[in-house]
Amino acid sequence: MILYTCAELSDFIAHQKLQGQTIGFVPTMGALHQGHLGLAAQAMEECTLVVVSIFVNPTQFNKAEDLVNYPRTLEADTELIHQLNPDILVFAPTAADLYGAQIQAKSYDFGPMATTMEGEFRPGHFDGVGTVVNLLLRAVSPDKAYFGEKDYQQLKIVEQLVAIEKLPVAIVPCPIARNAQGLALSSRNARLTAAQRSQATVVYKMLKKAQDCFEVQDIPAIQEMVKKAFDHEPQMTLEYFAIAPVDTLMPARSKIEKTSYRAFIAVIVSGVRLIDNMQLN
Repeated sequence: MILYTCAELSDFIAHQKLQGQTIGFVPTMGALHQGHLGLAAQAMEECTLVVVSIFVNPTQFNKAEDLVNYPRTLEADTELIHQLNPDILVFAPTAADLYGAQIQAKSYDFGPMATTMEGEFRPGHFDGVGTVVNLLLRAVSPDKAYFGEKDYQQLKIVEQLVAIEKLPVAIVPCPIARNAQGLALSSRNARLTAAQRSQATVVYKMLKKAQDCFEVQDIPAIQEMVKKAFDHEPQMTLEYFAIAPVDTLMPARSKIEKTSYRAFIAVIVSGVRLIDNMQLN
């Protein structure tokens, strides 16, 4: 089943909840891949009804060309979802239906976490994310919502959003889905040629190397190692590489004992921007 308006969805969900259904929600921007299906599969294990939204959110793109170039494949996405399970509900609203008359982002105070890494390189991005996730969660009214850890910073922002908006939903983090060579699955990968996808596995290899070195090298040395590696990749531009505690996500220059760290990276491969991250300790 596909529903296209918030009104249709609200009526349907209310009826399902009266019947005792528990609602799992997977928000996506479409161009689905096995990572999205993994989120839906986990939701199916934990909930009796799963909703997958397909909506390319205009307020989270800080570059107009990225919004224009983002793949839109609703028919193929719906077929993929229903191959997984025909009972999954697809929600595909228009921007006007979801936002109303004014399609603009609400301004949120997510604190310092929203100003670093993705927040630094994509101004306004997290306001757009917070706005659309708030609207979608209110439209779907799920018990649980599933987010992949590939967008780890976004995941932590969404957890803050739920607290700010006092939304009655549990946010469920899900592991990063990767291909056989380690490349994190992403809708943007579809814009890469086979050769470029192969080249992009350098991102995963450097995260693994950072993980292997973390206990014996200091953070500046690891950062320099990663920078030098990408200096030798002429078709790739390293936008940032940061190591940060998982609770604050503020890039660190030195380690604190009994603190959990992740490495975060953004790389541009032939004009396509890829992000990834990995737990270090």
